[in-house]
Amino acid sequence: MKRNINIGFAAFLLLASCSNNEKMLDSLADYNNAKEEKGYHFGDKIELPEEITENTESIAVSQGDKETTDLTINPKFFTLGDNNVIFIIKTKGGEVLNQDATINIFSKIKEQDIPYKIIADYPHDPKNFIEGFVVEGNTVYESDGMNNASQLIKYTLGSSAPKIVARQPAEIFSEGCTIAEDKIYQLTYRNKLGFIYDKNTLKKISEFPLPNIIGEGWGLTYDGKNLIATDGTKNLYFLDVDNPSKVVKTVCVAGSKNIYDQLNELEYHNGFIYANVWHKPVILKINPKTGDVVGKFDFTQLTKENSRGDSEHVLNGIAFKGENMLITGKNWPKIYEISFQ
Repeated sequence: MKRNINIGFAAFLLLASCSNNEKMLDSLADYNNAKEEKGYHFGDKIELPEEITENTESIAVSQGDKETTDLTINPKFFTLGDNNVIFIIKTKGGEVLNQDATINIFSKIKEQDIPYKIIADYPHDPKNFIEGFVVEGNTVYESDGMNNASQLIKYTLGSSAPKIVARQPAEIFSEGCTIAEDKIYQLTYRNKLGFIYDKNTLKKISEFPLPNIIGEGWGLTYDGKNLIATDGTKNLYFLDVDNPSKVVKTVCVAGSKNIYDQLNELEYHNGFIYANVWHKPVILKINPKTGDVVGKFDFTQLTKENSRGDSEHVLNGIAFKGENMLITGKNWPKIYEISFQ
């Protein structure tokens, strides 16, 4: 009889422990869900509910191959934007509980809405599914995508007729392009290749494999020292211009209230990176040293006018003509010249 009582008591303790663990995980889930939208800033503490902290021996956070017991939002462990982590909780009863969570970290710098004025427009070939766009003087260099239609073209601003066309093989899907000295660098979408051309003739000089960390080629620009690429995530990849297969550093991007991914076409100008966001009618102004979004242009109306009801005819194309910005989009019939107000 005594043995049966002991077994029953042990079963009761086990059930109580399981129930308590479930409550802790539910509490952690509620906390993380509430914090996901509000987010954190660097220097903040992850302040878990007492019903978790009072019943735990230790709490750790794991991300990739890293783990920390410091619940401070530290840039050595976390990055701007979304961080997919696992909370590892060791209870006072000896159990180990795991729970997935997303920790969003926002910039401390408020992103400003940047006013602008359209001062001119120029023709653009609406057949071109533009992926890369750069202007030097009055000459436009444009990379157009889609399999069986990819090309690199060169034309004069104000005339959409190409002076030189470098067509790609059918299996190539061209993406972003930029000028570095006397060369043009061009990415491909999923071909895991980049190409280098002579700027004057558009003759291909060489090709290079994309770094393994870059899953897809999207946007590309040049800051005078490094190439800067996007791959449809929140990341800016700084590449060695002499060896574009080498990543020099990675900078993650976020705004003060918004998490941005799908960064697309890029342009570097006067110390800032300007970035399209796929399927959003905005252009971000980004501090390339920190990843903070410091400003934003809203081109909702222009996008509506030029998309003509096709959701894939997105805003995508940024260049500069002096201090004025030039913008266009996939299959848009126009290029617009914008002055900052």
